[in-house]
Amino acid sequence: MGEVSIRSLIEQVQQGQIRVPAFQRGFVWDPDRIAFLMDSIYKGYPFGSAILWQTKEKLNAERKLGPFALPEPTADFPISYVLDGQQRLTSIFGTFQTDLTPEGDETWPKIYFDLTAGGDLQESQFLALEDSDVDTARHFPIGTFFDTTAYRKATKGFTDDQAEVIDSVQAIFKEAKIPTQDIVTDNRGKVAIVFERVNRLGVELDVLQLLSAWTWSDEFDLQTRFSDLAAILAPFGFGDVGDDSNLLLRCCAAVVSNDASPNTLMNMRGTEVRDRFDEIENGIQGAIDFVRTHLKVEKLSNLPYPAVLVPLTAFFAHKDGKSIKLSDEQRATLIRWLWRSFFSRRFSAGVLRNLKRDIEETVKLREGRPSALADIVVNLTDDFFLERRFSIAAVDTKTFVLLLVSAAPLSFVSGSPVALAAVLSTYNRSEFHHLMPQAFLAKGDFEASSISVLANFAMISAADNKVLGGVAPSIYGSRMPGAKTGEILERAICPMELFSDDFSTFLPLRASALTALANARMA
Repeated sequence: MGEVSIRSLIEQVQQGQIRVPAFQRGFVWDPDRIAFLMDSIYKGYPFGSAILWQTKEKLNAERKLGPFALPEPTADFPISYVLDGQQRLTSIFGTFQTDLTPEGDETWPKIYFDLTAGGDLQESQFLALEDSDVDTARHFPIGTFFDTTAYRKATKGFTDDQAEVIDSVQAIFKEAKIPTQDIVTDNRGKVAIVFERVNRLGVELDVLQLLSAWTWSDEFDLQTRFSDLAAILAPFGFGDVGDDSNLLLRCCAAVVSNDASPNTLMNMRGTEVRDRFDEIENGIQGAIDFVRTHLKVEKLSNLPYPAVLVPLTAFFAHKDGKSIKLSDEQRATLIRWLWRSFFSRRFSAGVLRNLKRDIEETVKLREGRPSALADIVVNLTDDFFLERRFSIAAVDTKTFVLLLVSAAPLSFVSGSPVALAAVLSTYNRSEFHHLMPQAFLAKGDFEASSISVLANFAMISAADNKVLGGVAPSIYGSRMPGAKTGEILERAICPMELFSDDFSTFLPLRASALTALANARMA
């Protein structure tokens, strides 16, 4: 174990000695988390060590340190690449450095020490504030701690007692050490193993990005090809696919080696991927076209699991301009597999294991051999819709939404078909509302958790919901187009008992109807 002071960290980054390899994720911490880290450093709480890989060789592919572009190395010293602890190091550097300016429209939050906050062991004494929220009589900008001129200027407005407190806080940060573990080697295989083990509890495929950074950059600019692919997919709502390197690398491995594991890519050459990239692109486009056509998906975030695109890419991959022609049996098998994958939460755990099996079975299906692709056991009960709450970003909610979409819903007010493309392209909470309104149920003895379960939601736009109002269903039913009301409820997979205004009776009936439809989709 080693350690580095904050001042030394700032100097090493500014000299280009500490760098971030391209296989690392970008900076994702929010301002409050940065402030919380400062509080931990101040109070002497452990905040984790950083793992640095020292090498004499500069990688071809690197990324910025948060919003800051890293300068080229200024001396012929070994370079330290951050394998773990990037979020912490970026937070510390960004808070205290004063020489580099964030690029483009990016900014860096200003962190302040609150002089009026008590020395509470739990509550943070550091805050991330906008300029308009700063009280100059109580908030001190800690970003000046390592800039003598700026620090002297910032302390002028405070009393001697306050300045003494500020000096003591500054002294703690000047003496603070960041624990580090250094790996000194030019053996990339060893670094790959270390990085994979460090991230074992995270997303397994980070090691694929690591390998692409040092294996393919010289002969094949994979990131450029991914960007070009994103431009092709953007008009169809799937431009985000081009930004998801993990997903795309899995697709590459699936086509080239029928496997999406890190070990597979360790044995793959950049030339092999380059030579088959047109085939890979065709597979990805075919996969996206399939989910758009058969599930009405309009963007990547509509999919409960984007990972399903990997086996689909292996199925639709083709070369020489020859497209894959689906038989009715193949189409039905793929659709059944998708629904069963979603309702079984197949890709919430054991992702690589399940992908390997599904890729193999998908290839068998494509080649006309017996395939067990859709042979996934799913024990779906009404509890799925009675116990899970509606949350637009949750996997189960996305699955529920696609189930609603599959029934071709109608507007509760006009009776005309819902513009699904617009709803799924926007995809926000305003397009979904309670069948039994919250305002109506609030008068009864119902817990909030039961009111917002999936079984009480339908595809009802904000505009339609405003017309219907937060009244009893028996009342808002009169505002629906009478002749079409039955069909509207049928397309919403909703029993007529809705208009009984009896939530306890209605909810299990709706859940049962949804379960029946879901099982039909998986049959």
